[in-house]
Amino acid sequence: FLTILGVVIGVAAVITMVTLGNGATRSVSDQIASMGSNLVMLMPGQRFGPGSEGAPNFKVADVEAIRNQIGAVKAVAPTVSKTATAVYQARNWSTVVNGSSEDFFEAGNWTLAAGRTFSETEERAGKAVCVIGETVRGKLFDRQNPVGSEIRIKQFACEVIGLLASKGQGAFGNDQDDVVVVPLKTLQRRITGSTRVNTLLVSMADGADADSVKAGLTQLLRERRKLADTDPDNF
Repeated sequence: FLTILGVVIGVAAVITMVTLGNGATRSVSDQIASMGSNLVMLMPGQRFGPGSEGAPNFKVADVEAIRNQIGAVKAVAPTVSKTATAVYQARNWSTVVNGSSEDFFEAGNWTLAAGRTFSETEERAGKAVCVIGETVRGKLFDRQNPVGSEIRIKQFACEVIGLLASKGQGAFGNDQDDVVVVPLKTLQRRITGSTRVNTLLVSMADGADADSVKAGLTQLLRERRKLADTDPDNF
């Protein structure tokens, strides 16, 4: 009896540990995948932290160059992020406002729970429209459908045209649903007052060789940023 009991407990322990390990692996993989589809993130600077501030930002023209000259790229989204307070009636919530293009939703693996994303015409015109995440909806609207309502971000009013499907916690512990997305020109004109772009999100096509794409991006950006052979990458 004791021998059988020991075998049963041992087998059950092994099965439990393997199951927990596989579950944790899947959870981490899902969190990373939720950030974007085969995503490469480009930022100015030689490294994270102090010393990277002096590197020049990207330009919108860099986006077109990447689209036209780098193969196996599915989407390229210029992105600027700012923390701002969103207000609806008597409620307010401090959130992250991302100014970007329609490619932002494809590159970041976003889907819609309601409404729509902004159009190319709205992007070009810098229209005051926005798409919000589930956390922002909960803080400002409770369970109401926010589409068609108007919220205020800093000094300008913005029509909510879409609600993003929930993603939950990201790979770095951040709340991915605590977000408002507006056209890039809208954020540049209404919030930052600058045409600088501090992040490029590049989504590679399925089956693309990541090393080849990164090598192509590196070479193209070095040329566009006029770096000599002996200069280190400033991105």
